[in-house]
Formats: sequence, structure tokens, C-alpha cells
Amino acid sequence: MADDLNWLSAAKLVKAYRKKKLSPVEVARACLDQIARHDLALNAMCLVDEKSALKQAKASEARWHKGRPWGSVDGVPALVKDLILVKGWPTLRGSKTVDRDQAWDQDGPAVARLREEGAVLLGLTTTPEFGWKGVTDSPLTGITRNPWDVTKTPGGSSGGSSAAIAAGYAPLALGTDGGGSIRIPAGFSGIFGHKPSFGRVPAWPLSPFGTVAHTGPMTRHVEDAAIMMNVIAKPDARDWYSLPYDGRDYTKRLDQGIKGLRVAYSPALGHAEVDPEVAAAVQKAVKLLRALGAKVDTVDPGFPDPGPIFRVLWWAGARALLGKLPKEKKALLDPGLADVVKQSMEISPEDYFDAVKARGALGTQMRLFMEKYDLLVTPTLPIPAFEAGKLSPVDDGTGKWVNWTPFSYPFNLTQQPAASVPCGFTKAGLPIGLHIIGRMFDDASVLRAAYAYEQASDWHKRRPPLAQEKKG
Repeated sequence: MADDLNWLSAAKLVKAYRKKKLSPVEVARACLDQIARHDLALNAMCLVDEKSALKQAKASEARWHKGRPWGSVDGVPALVKDLILVKGWPTLRGSKTVDRDQAWDQDGPAVARLREEGAVLLGLTTTPEFGWKGVTDSPLTGITRNPWDVTKTPGGSSGGSSAAIAAGYAPLALGTDGGGSIRIPAGFSGIFGHKPSFGRVPAWPLSPFGTVAHTGPMTRHVEDAAIMMNVIAKPDARDWYSLPYDGRDYTKRLDQGIKGLRVAYSPALGHAEVDPEVAAAVQKAVKLLRALGAKVDTVDPGFPDPGPIFRVLWWAGARALLGKLPKEKKALLDPGLADVVKQSMEISPEDYFDAVKARGALGTQMRLFMEKYDLLVTPTLPIPAFEAGKLSPVDDGTGKWVNWTPFSYPFNLTQQPAASVPCGFTKAGLPIGLHIIGRMFDDASVLRAAYAYEQASDWHKRRPPLAQEKKG
């Protein structure tokens, strides 16, 4: 049992704390030991604060002994992506252009909520520079690797969080998703990742990439993500885009099943090319959804590839963020990101507002489509994980990570809730993800469907090869 403390779910940890069978201190130490054991190979962490973590764990232990926990994640280890502010830690965003020597005196909203409920914050996870791409490497922190095969990428931009969760560093992590940055690494790393409806989880400061960016949970278990949603969806006045707080308990009715739910299954969204192994695994997962009682239609939503819309909006965000950097700082940027900034200079105001208009039309089309269906399912990604350190399977250096992520960014444009749940492995042992998209604001149904699938399968129980290595 002691050897597996770092693999326990948040739900099981809290139950054990309540019964005084486990201490948050021994759990924190187990997680810190796992990080020390494996992060030289994975490079998923860019900051680990052992002293602070153990101090937090000891305070949690005292609260549990008194029977006065602060909340539903008291004493549970958690990780934070290095794009989200954490008081006392430099949030460098994977960039050499960010000045380390400044006041780091505020928590971002999701971090503040986790801290208020007693989560034990262990450290920051790696990100590509400013979270700009679907893999995780940066000039500041180097290359992050996939626990299932260290020669492969864990995806991105929340690849540090996904690799860490998959490798058993902690049960909970925060990620951000502006074009798939939670779901891409969840799919490549074999974990669960949920992109909430836009505004459901408050975020501050607003992403430089605007209203396509979401903050959400990354976990090994769907139930843990539901627990996290209960915490991080609480209000924060700093986010003026945030939705009114509805007090929903995402763990309630999580086990209700999906019998009778109307599900649209789109194998390729009408335009994507999908690897045969991925397509077969997703098709088998959809068969299981049918067996669980869902009413599944094979149907495409009917929109053309919205990549051109997304590129204009995303590239414009890069220009707003970095276009005015002095020459000496631009020289420090990831060359691929610098090229995106260069490309963005060709975007005119007319191009931008045309893209905004086209995005609105796409959003309307999906709202109408989802009146017929409770959920839409697709592959999370059309391919398995590829070589770490590359921008894409064919790396031409032009910032075209959007080309191999056709299933994720459309639903950043529409702002719908969407999640990736493990649904299989390739013959080479690389994870495959099932992508579940819900109606706008209906995060509960996405979590419920993911939980039903998870409980009817065993993919989430598998551990990567490094987990089998002997300790010491």
C-alpha cells in the first residue's frame, strides 16, 4: 500500500484521511519521491517546492486529526501548469522573455480555490512557450517526454501536467486549453482531461489568445476531475467573462449511466485523415457506448475545416502578446513561435473580423446541431504520439500544429465542454483517446458519459512502463 500512495485517486485519499488510515504527509512524500525518481527522464516539472509542499501537508494532517478539513481536496497533492499564477512561485510560461525578478504575489482563480480547500501544491508543470503549440518543449525548460515511450511527445501545451499525471506524480493537475491543450496531451498520455464550457472555470489574467482558452482538470480518474470541477468552478470576480456560479455538484449523478442519451458519432468530422489503429479503437469505444444504452447515430456536424478561422484568431493573439517585444527579446523566442509572430503581421483588421464572424456562424451551427444530440464523439487525435521535440509529425517549422489536431480546436471556437478519456492503445503501446463533446454549459453530461465509459473499460487502470521500474 505504501508503495502505491502516489497512485491513489483523490477520492480514495480523502476517504482514507477521514478514517485516519493515511496522512497527507506520507502521501506528499510519496508523490515527491516519484517526481525525484522519474523527472530526469520525463522533464515534466519546471518547479518543485518540497519544503512548501510538506508544510502544507502537515497543516492538512492537523486539520484532519481535528476533524476539520477545509474542503473536498484537503491534503490531496496537485500540480499547476506554468501558465497559471501561483503565489510565491515564478510563472515563467516556458519563456526566457519573462522576468523572473518580479512580485509573484497572487494565485490565479483555480489555484486560489484549490488552496482554499487545502490541496497540497507540489510545483509547476512544463509548457511550451506561452502554451503556443500542441507539444511540450521550450527554450527555457527543454523537451518534455511521454511516460509510455520517452522518445515520444506527451502532447501539449499541458504536456507537463499530462506526463506527470500519467507517471503518478500526483492525482490532480491544472491545465489550460486554447486549441486542445488539455485534450491533446490527455489523449497522447493516456489520462483524462476535461475542457470546461468557456467561463465555467474562472481564469485570470485572460489568456493572450482570448476567448478560445479554458482552464480545466487533468486526472487519472473521471471522478477526480468531477471533484476538481466542484472546487475550481467556484466564482472569482477577476474574470469578467466567467459564467454565473450555479453551485452544481459534478459528482452527483456521475454514475447515472448514459442509457437513452443521444450521441452523434463522427469518425472524421467529415475532413480528417485518421490512423487506422486510432479509428478502430474509437469505433470499438462507440460500440461500448451503444452497449451501455446510448442511442448512437453516425453523422458529421457538417462544417468544413475551421482551421483557417482558428489560425487567424490564434496567430493574432501571438501578435498582440509578442509583436512589440524588443529585438533582443524576440531573439530568445522559440523559433517556431517567432515565425508565427512574423506570419501574424500579415493579418489585416478585415481578416480578423471576418474570422470573428465566421466563428460566430460555426458556433450557431453547432448550437443547432446539438439540439438533436446530447453528445458528439470523435477521436481525440487522428494519430498516436510522435517523436518528442518535433512540432508535428512532419516538422516544417511553420507553426502548423493545427494540421494534426483537427478534432480539438473547433470546440475551442464554439466554447463547448469537451473531454478526452483513454479508449485503447496502439500495437506499439501508445495511448488512444475518445473525445466527448457536450452541449454548451452541459459539462455534467460530458463527465457522466466519460465516467460510464471509464467504468465499463479498464484502460485507465494501466500504468506506463516506468511505473513498473523498481524503486531505489
